Amino acid sequence: MNDMSLVERRLVQDEIKITARDVQVFYGEKHAIKDVNVDILDKTVTAFIGPSGCGKSTFLRCINRMNDTIDICRVEGRIALDGEDIYDRRVDPVQLRAKVGMVFQKPNPFPKSIYDNVAYGPRIHGLARGRAELDEIVEKSLRGAALWNEVKDRLQEPGTGLSGGQQQRLCIARAVATAPEVLLMDEPCSALDPIATSQVEELIDQLRQEFSVVIVTHSMQQAARVSQKTAFFHLGNLVEYGETDDIFTNPQDPRTESYISGRIG
Repeated sequence: MNDMSLVERRLVQDEIKITARDVQVFYGEKHAIKDVNVDILDKTVTAFIGPSGCGKSTFLRCINRMNDTIDICRVEGRIALDGEDIYDRRVDPVQLRAKVGMVFQKPNPFPKSIYDNVAYGPRIHGLARGRAELDEIVEKSLRGAALWNEVKDRLQEPGTGLSGGQQQRLCIARAVATAPEVLLMDEPCSALDPIATSQVEELIDQLRQEFSVVIVTHSMQQAARVSQKTAFFHLGNLVEYGETDDIFTNPQDPRTESYISGRIG
């Protein structure tokens, strides 16, 4: 019996992709994130929800050290990817961001061709040994972002010429082209119309077969549709974290219940 439970514990341990312990974030004197402890699973969509300014995007940006680019920002505590501390000074943030891709709120394709948008990351990280391999990565990434059939005959046209929803899927293709292990999405649908939003949500469901996906969303309906795990942030605290169905139907903390029922937000 004990052996079995040990095996089960190991299986659970194997599923954990990102571990955060006692994470604090300061912007100058402002204490933006307080005592965050969470285990984020692999091959799972985890949604961060909460009112504007509650810290969900700030914490998301800690996971690939995007906060390093803000001079007054200081991060304390430990965040580990596969057990390795990502804030260890030996970790190269550029290499980390190849492993932890990010898609932003507004589609932001580079002012380059569709092909070069996707090929950019593999080129700078030396992931392709020649043009044929690069072609293969570009096609695989665009297929993975459900965009290939729409753009395969216009790869040399500028990415900025695509529709908003296509641009966001191009940014997802760009993020997956470096073969990351984690995909962070900061309100990826907030600038999109309902049809494009639906396409990106379907895509997120497919992406979790390969990646750990973490999405910040202001839409509780979206969190309920796309995620298996949900974390509720409020005033810089991680108030509650659990199965999405449980968070929405049986929250344990009155603050979560108040947010979900629309009394705070």
